[in-house]
Amino acid sequence: MGISEDIKQEKFNSEYEKTIINIIYTNAWLHQQQLQLFKSHGLTTPQYNILRILRGQYPKPATVNLLIDRMLDKSSNASRIVDKLEQKGLVKRKQCSEDRRAVDVLISEKGLNLLEVMDVKMTEWERGSSKLTEKEAATLNSLLDKMRS
Repeated sequence: MGISEDIKQEKFNSEYEKTIINIIYTNAWLHQQQLQLFKSHGLTTPQYNILRILRGQYPKPATVNLLIDRMLDKSSNASRIVDKLEQKGLVKRKQCSEDRRAVDVLISEKGLNLLEVMDVKMTEWERGSSKLTEKEAATLNSLLDKMRS
């Protein structure tokens, strides 16, 4: 189905408007799909995002400011998310050795293990939900990057 059929709107002011609406609609669709996957592992999308950032930093710790800079959703409250992840045993906090006012956050072994399991699920989901070829995905990535530049 196309965007016109999905939202039951035949006319758009321009192809640009149609593109923006299509991106917003597709984002919501992808987000809903991911929510179901994350929920089955007791995570939210921002929590998953922070765990991935921390894994990328591993074995070095990250500050909350670094997490905020790298998060996909800049409006998320990184400190609160780290609190929740710490309660679940997925991250550890310790005082930064270079700046006593800062706190270092490090992914735990439990967090790394969870991401390992989720990597398999995410790969399965990506392959199953995308009708795009690798070449088409690369083209779409290039076009989206161009749109934001």
